[in-house]
Amino acid sequence: MGGVAVLLGLAVFAGAGATMPDGRPTPTGLEVPRWLTLKSSEVRARTGPGLDYSILWEYRAAGLPVQVIAETREWRKICDPEGSVAWVHRSVVSARRGAFNASVEEVPIRSGRSEQAGLKARFSPRSVIALDDCKEGWCEVRARKLKGWVSEASIFGAGDRPLCDASRPAGEAR
Repeated sequence: MGGVAVLLGLAVFAGAGATMPDGRPTPTGLEVPRWLTLKSSEVRARTGPGLDYSILWEYRAAGLPVQVIAETREWRKICDPEGSVAWVHRSVVSARRGAFNASVEEVPIRSGRSEQAGLKARFSPRSVIALDDCKEGWCEVRARKLKGWVSEASIFGAGDRPLCDASRPAGEAR
């Protein structure tokens, strides 16, 4: 029993270091910023963290990566690929990772983490793909039986730095 208490104490302590941009601890104990994806093709974006706040727009792109830049226990303030800020309920986002090709150009999907690695496929403009992990500037992506690597700099959905200012009001783009 004592070992369980120690483990729980360590888990609480480990989560205690996660803070929001203003220095307050995150309600979830998870890091901010962090990446999530939209669960469905109908996600309402609001001006604030609650159902009484007005709807700004509706996202219609299941799997779209968004960056959490602040949070309450139930709501996530997100930054989207257009640089817009909005609040969404925690039930409409998933911890699954995704990548979005925000450019008008195809992004090469390579067989390895190198520009010289063989070309396996092309990641179409304005589309989403599942993202597994990123290391050394490259992200492993997958779609059905395809697995490959894309440059981290070529996608939206990776990186550690905040892409939008958490103090910016919802509804504003960059």
